[in-house]
Amino acid sequence: MRIAIFENIMTPGGHEVDFDRILAEELTALGHEVVFYVPENFVFAMDYGKPVVRLPKAAVTYTNVRGVSRLIATVRRELHRQAWYRALFRHAKQGDFDAIIVPTSTYRYLRALKKSPLRHSPVPIVFILHGINPGEAPKFLRAADALAGSPNIRPTVLTFGDTIFDERRKNIRCIYPPTFVPRDVPERERAALASREPDAPLRIGFFGQYRREKHLEDFLDVYFSGTYTRPVELFVQGATMHPEDADDFERIIRKHSGRKGIRFLHKGLIGAEWQRAILGVDALLLPYSAPRYRYHWGGMLFTAIGFERPVVTSDDMNPEVFAAYHIGETFPSGNLAALKSTLEAFTNHYDEQRATYESELSKAAAMYAPSAFAERIAAILKEH
Repeated sequence: MRIAIFENIMTPGGHEVDFDRILAEELTALGHEVVFYVPENFVFAMDYGKPVVRLPKAAVTYTNVRGVSRLIATVRRELHRQAWYRALFRHAKQGDFDAIIVPTSTYRYLRALKKSPLRHSPVPIVFILHGINPGEAPKFLRAADALAGSPNIRPTVLTFGDTIFDERRKNIRCIYPPTFVPRDVPERERAALASREPDAPLRIGFFGQYRREKHLEDFLDVYFSGTYTRPVELFVQGATMHPEDADDFERIIRKHSGRKGIRFLHKGLIGAEWQRAILGVDALLLPYSAPRYRYHWGGMLFTAIGFERPVVTSDDMNPEVFAAYHIGETFPSGNLAALKSTLEAFTNHYDEQRATYESELSKAAAMYAPSAFAERIAAILKEH
């Protein structure tokens, strides 16, 4: 099939960029031809090595936009979305591709189809939604119901069950999300990064964008207050987007400068550099606590599975995954005392649990493999 990937969300990096890469590379590996369709001003964060078709009207960003300006930006985005839909419909009618994938959608994407000829697309369109929370569910279901008579419009939710809060619709598909894997690091180098001496410290990685509201210092206090019976080292990587966050992160780094058992890296990582950093630790600490992780798959969790690294995380992080696979340890969300005891137990018993983690991670990595995900997407596109 000739598959068009319609991408309109610009981001400097992160899991959205890698998600598009999964689609592009894995669908190509299955023998399909992939072409990106993007707004006229779209800037790619990486080169996917695929042809690109520019659509009329620019992408609209909400970065640093507030108040009335944000409302205006919202109206512009909806108007531009209609223009992109009309253009995609023309390309579909001309036979320029056999199917369309919209990699990151919301109920708004589906709602906008009511006013667009694209709802009558002659080719199948998969709108991928990365989870549905309780507040969004009624709006999503209404939008899906309004499209029940459009068989080529195929809303597809990345989730771990087969219903949306016990609701089923014939035109809604539910599939597992994919893992992120070290695509740019050769196998020999991966083994070298993972190797360590028997008495070497257990390397635990804390990765992501640093923002003051993440309360990193609270987690560091928990880490340093723990009692460990084996050597352990925490590696903290943080990327910052705003000067006030950068200043605060540098203050924390200075505060712990020279302290044993911790290393910092204040730098954004992408591509092979990011992959090597993940491969360079033994386990990942994901202490984030937010209700949305019960409904939206965790990008860092699925990085850990793809890189086959056990985790310590809160129990609201995709609990279905931990119910199926013993890939690490969880603690009650928001409970710092429980985080301390869980981190101690994980660290002190890591060597005896390591074989179990490795076995379970291997099973989970196979279930959620990017290749399997691409096969599921292709199967939806091929449905009659």
